Amino acid sequence: MKNMEPVGAITGEKGTPRGIITFVIGLFFIWGFSTVLLDSLIPKLKALFSLSYAEVMLSQFCFFVAYFVFSIPAASLLGQVGYMRSIVIGLVVMALGCLGFVPAALLGTFGGILVALFVMASGITLLQVAANPLVAVLGPAKSSSSRLTLAQAFNSLGTAIGPIVGAQLILGTTSGVAPDPATAAPSAVAAFRRAEIHLVEMPFLGIAGVIFVLAITFWLLRRAPGIPGAERLQYHPAVLARLLQRPRLMIGVAAIFVYVGAEVTIGSLMTNYLMQPSRLGLSAAWAGRYVGLYWTGAMLGRFIGSYILRVWSPGIVLAAFALGAATLVAVSAGSEGMVSATTIIAVGLFNSIMFPTIFTMAIAGLHQDTPQGSGLLCMAIVGGAVIPWISGLVADHNGLASALLVPVCCYLFIAGYGFLARRQQEEGATP
Repeated sequence: MKNMEPVGAITGEKGTPRGIITFVIGLFFIWGFSTVLLDSLIPKLKALFSLSYAEVMLSQFCFFVAYFVFSIPAASLLGQVGYMRSIVIGLVVMALGCLGFVPAALLGTFGGILVALFVMASGITLLQVAANPLVAVLGPAKSSSSRLTLAQAFNSLGTAIGPIVGAQLILGTTSGVAPDPATAAPSAVAAFRRAEIHLVEMPFLGIAGVIFVLAITFWLLRRAPGIPGAERLQYHPAVLARLLQRPRLMIGVAAIFVYVGAEVTIGSLMTNYLMQPSRLGLSAAWAGRYVGLYWTGAMLGRFIGSYILRVWSPGIVLAAFALGAATLVAVSAGSEGMVSATTIIAVGLFNSIMFPTIFTMAIAGLHQDTPQGSGLLCMAIVGGAVIPWISGLVADHNGLASALLVPVCCYLFIAGYGFLARRQQEEGATP
């Protein structure tokens, strides 16, 4: 990275400019950083609009439901306009979502923020669909795994830094003392909300500026040598029928659904969880900084897990990590103080290998149906919309500790999938 050649310098078997690979990998950092800012936004919105946990989790719902809505349309667009133009479109849509915080601040409404988050996530969905395969095909095939691992590491770096920035810029700033909605004049409450959202919009406006610069860069590089074409994915009924007959794939889709849901639930609730007197009793800003440790654990775990997966069966490793995560969450829910805080933060370490391991086991043996199977797995990311909302309902009725039992059930399901995939591999069963 330090000796990066100028854009246009030709390297690799396909004459791919190394600078393009660098910019594409940078996209992983951008959307990781942007996505995890939502963890800092949730406690702010909950307090600002006096929302229940189920209501504030609608922010995660509006964000992650975009994956379900736009994954297949994004794949179709990729086949029509190619990788580079798809990335440009995704960046522009993502930037427009960030800019959507401006009218949301003027209106001072929760609904305006939900619309901005949905638009932002729609752009990220297109980036995911285009950038993941592009990293794999840019350069020699023998080093594709290395490039994908590097890209994922930069994504994890973004998710580790995002909560620290969010704690400072979102949770650590205020326009004054909040008026009591029960006694203050409605105009005073509305004015305070507009002022608070105006403070929240600043980091998103900064992200929008960076994104527009990247969009211009990718547009200028769209005809660079070595950029391959993209095939349009066709979801014919016959293909879907074949996929439905693949139990390892379909259970893998469910496993991705619950994994993303569990990961997002813990990250979303952690700030409020650590603010409780029975845990650490931290301020919102300090609790938000601790969320960064959760995501840092996921980043470090990928490096550790990459070695473990070379020694042990992926199914066994997945089951062990999932059982470890379930145990940590259960211990945290049933304890108090530093033990409760440490165990919930440590879950990030065990989350690290789950998504890529589930993904690779689920698509094993699909052959010509691999792209369509991958599309279904990407759609399952919508679990980040549904599971947190369910957890919010439980939290409203029984408290945050009880809500953590929802991720525990998710991790137990994932452990079962790991054991099932391992047994099928040993028996040579059809995936």
